[in-house]
Formats: sequence, C-alpha cells, structure tokens
Amino acid sequence: MAVIQYYGTGRRKSSAARVFLRPGTGAITVNSREFANYFPTESLRVQIRQPLLLTETADKFDVLATVDGGGVAGQAGAVRLGITRALCEYNIELRPRLKKEGLLTRDARAKERKKYGMAGARKRFQFSKR
Repeated sequence: MAVIQYYGTGRRKSSAARVFLRPGTGAITVNSREFANYFPTESLRVQIRQPLLLTETADKFDVLATVDGGGVAGQAGAVRLGITRALCEYNIELRPRLKKEGLLTRDARAKERKKYGMAGARKRFQFSKR
C-alpha cells in the first residue's frame, strides 16, 4: 500500500529542507524531533505554520521535515518554503493565495563574502594619513 504524501524542497541562506505532507492531525516533526523543541522561539514557529494557517490546512496534514545546514532562522525559512511548495503539489488552487502572501518566493538574501584588503564585506581598515 502506497502512502499518500506531498513533497516540497525549501532553501534559505545555507539551509535546505525536505518536507513531506501526509494526511494526519497537524503534528510537525523536524529531524525526528518535536517541532516545539527544535525551534526555540515562537516567532520561528509562527513563520513555519504560516502557509498552513493561510490555506486552513493546519489540522489536515502531518508535516515531516528533514533539515540540514545553516542556523535555526535559515532552517525555519527553508521549512516554510518546503511546506508551501508541498501544498501547491497537493492543490494547485491554493497557489494564488500563497503567491499573494509572497510565500512562493525563495528568499535569496545571504551573507555577502569578505573582500581582500577589507575588514569585512564592506568595512574597511582604519585610514591613516601618516
């Protein structure tokens, strides 16, 4: 018997998330750990639940995510994008609502690289006249 599930990949900064939506009661599991234990702050938890609440599917699916790389903020953004893409796979009619909220756009902001001869990406070393 095949398990019904919908898949979405999410990326943010240097994090990547593989997200599976399975019919269930609304439990969210990240790397085999409880959702509330994995993400420490309420703001990150709200960010992840956003696509589910927007489409009123929070209690229809169990979310199973495996996340790798980056920190908690990047991982939360990756899981959110993964959930959004999986919801679009489940029902394409949810897409306009998710797109309007900007949830289908991958956040491309990442740390700018340090340049040679500079203290950081843009900061310079102290100028000395003499």
